Amino acid sequence: MSKLLAAEAAGGSTARTLTIILFLVFVAITLAITVWASRQTKTATDFYAGGRSFSGFQNGMAIGGDYMSAASFLGIAGIIALNGYDGFLYSIGFLVAWLVALLLVAELLRNSGRYTMADVLAFRMRQRPVRTAAAVSTITVSIFYLLAQMVGAGALVALLLGIKPGTTFMGMDADAAKIATIVLVGALMIVYVTVGGMKGTTYVQIVKAFLLMTGALLMTILVLAVFRFNLSSLLGDAAQSSGKGEAFLEPGLRYGVEVAGNATQTFYNKMDLLSLGIALVLGTAGLPHILIRFYTVPTARAARKSVLWAIGIIGTFYLFTLALGFGAAALVGSEAITAQDRAGNTAAPQLAAELGRRFFGGEIGSATLLAIIAAVAFATILAVVAGLTLASSSSLAHDFYANVLKKGEASERQEVNVARISALVIGAVSILLSIFAQNLNVAFLVALAFAVAASGNLPAILYSLFWKRFNTSGAVWAIYGGLISAVVLVFFSPVVSGGATSMFPDSDWQWFPLSNPGLISIPFGFFCGWLGTVLSKERDDAKYAELEVRSLTGSGAH
Repeated sequence: MSKLLAAEAAGGSTARTLTIILFLVFVAITLAITVWASRQTKTATDFYAGGRSFSGFQNGMAIGGDYMSAASFLGIAGIIALNGYDGFLYSIGFLVAWLVALLLVAELLRNSGRYTMADVLAFRMRQRPVRTAAAVSTITVSIFYLLAQMVGAGALVALLLGIKPGTTFMGMDADAAKIATIVLVGALMIVYVTVGGMKGTTYVQIVKAFLLMTGALLMTILVLAVFRFNLSSLLGDAAQSSGKGEAFLEPGLRYGVEVAGNATQTFYNKMDLLSLGIALVLGTAGLPHILIRFYTVPTARAARKSVLWAIGIIGTFYLFTLALGFGAAALVGSEAITAQDRAGNTAAPQLAAELGRRFFGGEIGSATLLAIIAAVAFATILAVVAGLTLASSSSLAHDFYANVLKKGEASERQEVNVARISALVIGAVSILLSIFAQNLNVAFLVALAFAVAASGNLPAILYSLFWKRFNTSGAVWAIYGGLISAVVLVFFSPVVSGGATSMFPDSDWQWFPLSNPGLISIPFGFFCGWLGTVLSKERDDAKYAELEVRSLTGSGAH
């Protein structure tokens, strides 16, 4: 471990210089794309949906770029490196979730709406209450997701600048440097969205997906080469280096842990595992920044094709996370990983530094590969935060401003200007909240966003598409019921207070025993939607029939 830390320190200045150069090159390229896209963005359709001009393959790459976030690259690799088998649950859950999106949501949503999730929900309901609820839900989910990306950015920069607890860089300690990074990433994402809109954001995501897949493939091949392409050797060394032995390769190290003599805690641990699984599988179909991607293609067939491409790209990437996670455990070691970042968010870049040292010649090789992988991780974070900010600012402008405040009488120019101002405000809120969430693993933070999305958005979407009796009260109850229950349970869970890795470790107001609220909040969202519907006498069968025809055929879709 000491040898590895010394190597990191020796190559630190080279890594810093290379990374800063590569990062600036990437930012320059993406800003050029964004400025070019801004010249093509003339209407609201261009800003929100990229002019519906992307092919299935392009949109599939962009969905992959949007979905393979800091949680996928940094968080999952870190969780596997520290918790072995249990960490792979995230890879499985994030991938299986796409089947729900493909079978139940993608085509129907593309056929039924224009720019946002609320276009579908409000089609046969009273516009103002439903659009208001949808805007609140979209912004809440997006901010949860944004937290994860910002935290990942902070951890990454601390590693690159060689900042550990007790060290400084340009007069900044580790905490100050992380905060400065979070502010920088937030500022860049606001520029991407306000200048380029959906077209610029999509091209940035396509470039990023290509870079991430290439970087992950290179690291996977190098890890396997160290162990002569023998998976058994890789897993054996990972288990040995983890300090946990065979338990590292078996379920139950982090989730579903059996506590001897404490049946209650064992039960809670198993329920937490179930809760996480439900949230991961159902969350994708309710994520606003993924749902709006279905509007960027010209036909329903292209929407289906884009999801199939996305599944292929994302599935391949999640196979790579196995090699990255177990490779980091075997070659870097849990002690070196947690010494740099307690939540394990820097495992993949630290693995890159070790692989570079082994294959490309000492510290220069180490610094070079670390710089390349870190620049890819930055690209990942910037592309995802741009997509999230676009989704939430679009909802605020299109749903709340244009359709609630202005009652559908806002001009396209006014609407797009409000979207740009909204991006600024949402970016500022995300930056502020991220500063308090730096102790949490980013994959874990994203799982919370999935739970909130599945609780607040999914019940309303599925009821709206498939239940004839569903009405305005049901939609509003489903969104607010699922959303509020999820957020309240998270607030009173061990995630926020009462633990060494919680957001407020020095305070303790927790009473909800599970780390993920999905097991309670998702069924509660569906129940609220049902109850609100049956208590209201409102019903419009003709409007449902029209929505059904549109969703199945695409007739009348904009």
